[in-house]
Amino acid sequence: MKRNQWRPWLSVVAGGESLISSAGGALLAATLRACGLGRALSLGLGPWRPERAIHDPGKVVADLAIAVALGGDCAADLALVRAQPGVFGLVASDPTVSRLIDRLAVDDERALAAIRAARAAARAWVWRQAGVPRQQGLVVLDLDATLVTAHSDKQWAARTWKKGFGFHPLLAFVDHGDGGTGEPVAALLRKGNAGSNTCADHITVLDDALAQLPDEVTAADERGRRAILVRTDAAGATQGFTAHVAGLGMQFSVGAYLHHFDIPTVLGLIPKQAWTPAYDAEGRQRDGAWVAEVTELADLSAWPEGTRLILRKERPHPGAQLRFTDTDGLRVTGLLTNTAGGQPAALELRHRRHARVEDRIRAAKDTGLRNLPFHDAAQNAVWLEICALAQDLIAFTQRLALTGAHRAAEPKRLRLRIFGVAGRLIRTARRRILIIPDAWPWADAITAAHHQLTALATT
Repeated sequence: MKRNQWRPWLSVVAGGESLISSAGGALLAATLRACGLGRALSLGLGPWRPERAIHDPGKVVADLAIAVALGGDCAADLALVRAQPGVFGLVASDPTVSRLIDRLAVDDERALAAIRAARAAARAWVWRQAGVPRQQGLVVLDLDATLVTAHSDKQWAARTWKKGFGFHPLLAFVDHGDGGTGEPVAALLRKGNAGSNTCADHITVLDDALAQLPDEVTAADERGRRAILVRTDAAGATQGFTAHVAGLGMQFSVGAYLHHFDIPTVLGLIPKQAWTPAYDAEGRQRDGAWVAEVTELADLSAWPEGTRLILRKERPHPGAQLRFTDTDGLRVTGLLTNTAGGQPAALELRHRRHARVEDRIRAAKDTGLRNLPFHDAAQNAVWLEICALAQDLIAFTQRLALTGAHRAAEPKRLRLRIFGVAGRLIRTARRRILIIPDAWPWADAITAAHHQLTALATT
């Protein structure tokens, strides 16, 4: 009887046949060169380079970011990059990396400022090449916090509002819209018991995010207006934060705490004809959800001038528990915005798209944020910046060189298809060539992306 094996039997041995794992990581190194990020890091972190040191601090930080972008979640995962000098060059040892993190943490504010300045310069270059990611004429900033679990007693680790133990960083992302992902532009490391709606923290993160944007994007027009929309959930619904946003000439769209208003009375005053069908994710009217503007029915005197209150009511999901602000068996939610003009249903849909920030946070946790590996808060603040740098590298690579589904893919899919491919490094005629298996389903996407990045780096 003939037997068909599902898979061939293999003998596994270790050898040095010029094989490269994670060969697609060469795209990340090419992005570093093309956008000038590697050069900017070396220049900015030059003061932290000891005399007679072999390794440039800027390259060490960049190598760490590449390792995190490839899936690493601690400094020791730099071994993945170190094992491939033919692609990534000379890479520092673990003790050298540890000492650098310690030196950066001693003066963490200045070190973080240097890394952020390098990221901002690279971002400006990328946006000039790939275009400013605007939606309806606005650059959209999404702010949200997340919980990061700590499995040991680390500085600033504390009991969280979900009864866990760890940290509660506040993050900001530029939203690329339906056709892309997003870019991290600010991250504030906070204690695990930090409040969700802390006005000062939101202002700090917003100001840091604005510093990451090119000058032409943050420039005000003759009326002092900036084409930027700031979105948050109800944690950002504080009068101080919205006043700060409005004072900078920007628009805000924040979830409303309905207990700030006499909602039962307001709901009773809304004419039936004021409720219009809400839009679904594709912008079509949907059944079972309605939107109404109640700006004239609520007391908004404590909020910035021009603030509007928009309510949404919908049938709750099966098993959902109603709240005291709900009425007639319908779930009621709201948002506050200072956008002038626009239909309430369209503004409500725009605000609901803030939910995309959850995708950005999930991707961030797949790119180093799931674990803050050091004990000291200053060291973990540096690690948080390295994670953001890794996310930037991925986003820049997507915007500059990838097309189709890969342009909007999350890191896990990119690692599977693009970054994780094996290759073979050969040398011929004083040239080094990285060969990707032509049977790899996404080989054409990898080679096309590398050609694009190489062309950008030489122009």
